[in-house]
Amino acid sequence: MSSPATFEGHERLRLFCALRLPDSTLDELERWQAEHLSGGRLVPRGHLHVTLAFLGTTPASELAAVVGALREAALEATGITLSAARYRETRSVGMLVLDDESGAAEALAGRLFGRLEAIGVYRREQRPWLAHVTCLRFRSRPRLDPPVPALGAFSPSDAAVYHSLLRPSGAQYDVLETVALGG
Repeated sequence: MSSPATFEGHERLRLFCALRLPDSTLDELERWQAEHLSGGRLVPRGHLHVTLAFLGTTPASELAAVVGALREAALEATGITLSAARYRETRSVGMLVLDDESGAAEALAGRLFGRLEAIGVYRREQRPWLAHVTCLRFRSRPRLDPPVPALGAFSPSDAAVYHSLLRPSGAQYDVLETVALGG
């Protein structure tokens, strides 16, 4: 677990909570991206994650409560095993959709949603949560059909609260605090 960053209470932060990926999974994802994804901007290694909840602009004064909500939700997070299922494109991103066989990742996301809603920093999306890793960003859809990478089954290393800082070259993600899964 890392220590939370310090921000002034009046600042606003663009936050999200996510599962972090093990190094071996990141190694294979980077190889797969380089070999099979084109027509856009590859998401760099340090930005590859499984989003649990995107909060958007949040007062910095709420950061400790967000970290607390993630920590509480993660206490019960055991047995999360993910695997690559398929590639999918939306209007602006290419993603690797993951299979969450036991439903443990989805359960973690649901617990987190409830805790974040209770502190007033999150509104649940209408669409169901989807385990995925965004791998490619683009302005014009490349309509790729790459093979699914050979990631095998993997378990997230931990979960984190991220700060997303928008830059002309793309978003910069900084981990503010990590929490262990399963206590």
